Amino acid sequence: MRHYGIIGYPLHHSFSAKFFNEKFEREQIEAEYSLYPTPAESLPEKFEHLLSTLDGMNVTLPYKQAVIPYLDQLDETAEAIGAVNVVYKRVGYNTDCLGFMESIRPLLRATDRKALVLGTGGASKAACYGLRKLGIEPTLVSRHPQPGMLGYNDLDEQIMSEYTVIVNCTPLGMYPDVDACPEIPYQLISARHLLFDCIYNPEETLFLKRGKAQGATIRNGLEMLLGQAKAAWKIWGGGAKRPLSR
Repeated sequence: MRHYGIIGYPLHHSFSAKFFNEKFEREQIEAEYSLYPTPAESLPEKFEHLLSTLDGMNVTLPYKQAVIPYLDQLDETAEAIGAVNVVYKRVGYNTDCLGFMESIRPLLRATDRKALVLGTGGASKAACYGLRKLGIEPTLVSRHPQPGMLGYNDLDEQIMSEYTVIVNCTPLGMYPDVDACPEIPYQLISARHLLFDCIYNPEETLFLKRGKAQGATIRNGLEMLLGQAKAAWKIWGGGAKRPLSR
């Protein structure tokens, strides 16, 4: 019996256990996948324990950057992004980027040149990396902007017209807090815009609903989740490239 799991906090929103355990049952794989909700003060001890007991691990918010010091190596993509969502044999990988690119690519138009990426955590780093790979220049939006970022108060008519792709990488709107959404000027969104939410539970967040009401194209994070999960399974099965040392 092989053992896999996901570490993060909280984890009531996660579909990973359902996805993998159904896969194991369907394909008659002798394995199980468990949730490991871990408060920040318990992260060092719990993560080390899971490294020694699990055959493969996912990492989700808010620990995609915090776990890096406990790993021996990062693969090339995780190194470039600076965030990890898959761990195998003390090596960190990032499959969020692949899942994100596969999901958003079919929706991009030739006129899409710039993107607003809401949030500054691990998911936003993967989204920015993927957008650049797709020829879209991302700009981070934060409640506490640093140089090179925008604040939510900076999102005026000119900015909203220029940046036609908006990616939510914050947890705002994630179950159970479904009445929350990023504070962007939704009245300035139009049919020219594409709104992508990395959240997949609920299926349609308030962020997406408000964009849809303005005529925008919308997509949630379910395809991104499935894409990154399939890539994670390949890594745990030994199909990944040899990682590069940090």
